[in-house]
Amino acid sequence: MEITKENISVLDFDKVGGLLPVIVQNATSNMVLMLGYMNEEALTYTLDSGKVTFFSRSKKRLWTKGETSENYLYLVSVKADCDRDALLVLANPEGPTCHTGDTSCFGNENSGLGFLAQLGDVIADRHQNPSDQSYTTSLFRKGIDKIAQKVGEEAVELVIEAKNDKKDLFLGEAADLIYHLMVLLEYKKIPLEEVIGLLRERHR
Repeated sequence: MEITKENISVLDFDKVGGLLPVIVQNATSNMVLMLGYMNEEALTYTLDSGKVTFFSRSKKRLWTKGETSENYLYLVSVKADCDRDALLVLANPEGPTCHTGDTSCFGNENSGLGFLAQLGDVIADRHQNPSDQSYTTSLFRKGIDKIAQKVGEEAVELVIEAKNDKKDLFLGEAADLIYHLMVLLEYKKIPLEEVIGLLRERHR
């Protein structure tokens, strides 16, 4: 269930000595970023401030992630598990989460659909912060006609490779098509999540 200031009382803080374990997940990529602990005060402060804040067991005080590094975790939502004694926080990270400089305290690798979200962030950055060395930037500079043309070309090349038996070439064309489609979505200001949402609705 989603947790708000109005229903904090449903959480069972007493069961685990006043502290609830908190898993923090990237709201865009679904990558697990870190594990921390919150007491009721830390959770209330998180909901009020919009910055994920824990109770530090070593410092014995509230600790906002990023208070020293400025790599804050901006709150999207808080959910409780079925026993209401553990929390899942979805957040948008500003910079790396781990003190080692890694994206996540569990390592940097992001797989599956989570990697597509990460790739989408890179494509968006090339759009917003152009680089003369970037192929993606060069596509944005050429405009919608060129981007749409590339999507069409890659789709045709994928169809051609589908009729052959060379898996590596087929995979390469599939990857090219997905990448150029994501560039087109970014140019049209349509998040990939909206496409996934439409597929989900059709599935229902």
